[in-house]
Amino acid sequence: MTSAPAHQVRSIGAFIVLALVWGSTWLVIKDQIGTVPAAWSVVWRFILAAVAMMVVALFRRDRLKLSRREQVLAMAMGLFQFSINFQLIYRSEHFLTSGLVAVIFALMIVPNAVLARIVLKTPISARFMAGSIVALAGIALLMLHEYRVAPHSAGVLTGAGLVSMAILSVSVGNLLQATPTARQVPVASLVAWGMVWGVAASIGYALVAAGHPVIDSRPGYIAGIGYLGLVGSALTFPLYSQLIRDWGPGKAAYNGVAVPIVAMALSTLFEGYRWTTLAASGAMVAMVGLLIALSGRD
Repeated sequence: MTSAPAHQVRSIGAFIVLALVWGSTWLVIKDQIGTVPAAWSVVWRFILAAVAMMVVALFRRDRLKLSRREQVLAMAMGLFQFSINFQLIYRSEHFLTSGLVAVIFALMIVPNAVLARIVLKTPISARFMAGSIVALAGIALLMLHEYRVAPHSAGVLTGAGLVSMAILSVSVGNLLQATPTARQVPVASLVAWGMVWGVAASIGYALVAAGHPVIDSRPGYIAGIGYLGLVGSALTFPLYSQLIRDWGPGKAAYNGVAVPIVAMALSTLFEGYRWTTLAASGAMVAMVGLLIALSGRD
């Protein structure tokens, strides 16, 4: 039996790393939204990540000078992928547990595929549509559970709405990375510039929404910024960008099945998430739906 091609091994390795790291970042984010406004926590994370990505690009001798068209693409990617997306996600964790946010966020495979179909003409199978409907039903069961047990039910709907908007935003960012223009730019350079523009947008938003800069001097908070900025961003986003190039935006969302499993496990251990028959059924239905949907992607 012949061994798998090198690029296939690379893609599978990237998938595993993404699942483990991104599955843990949801819990770390929860600690970042205490005394520091969420808007500024996003800024600190991506300042560190942008610097790290620039260093990586320089070390690899990737070109950092982009054409006007490429820079506009990096700007748009940064706005949707690294600013709007994360501002909404951080805010949503004021209302929902980190694991539940991760499960809902996994539904990004749906707009990923729809946008790829509209713009890139990527086909969508009947199995994908059926699986997506099943996954949505599972999410609905989870949300019903949260609505029943939450002391302030309106907060559950607010949190779900914020995650939904984040999903749309990140899907646009994913699509931009799959365009022919993006493929002409080295991954590290594109991600680095995207993060720079994302930081610029987030600083502007934070100044308006939260006022003057705020940071927490607690070692735990600083360590969290380091983990999210270096491991959860500078390491993983280039891996994900490469995965999008190797597999396409639809198949790259496969990690959306593994990430919530890791996140829900950590939420159960550290946030005291209480499982009920309804919640367990919802999570299982959602994961089965995602697997059906993804098996229907070419």
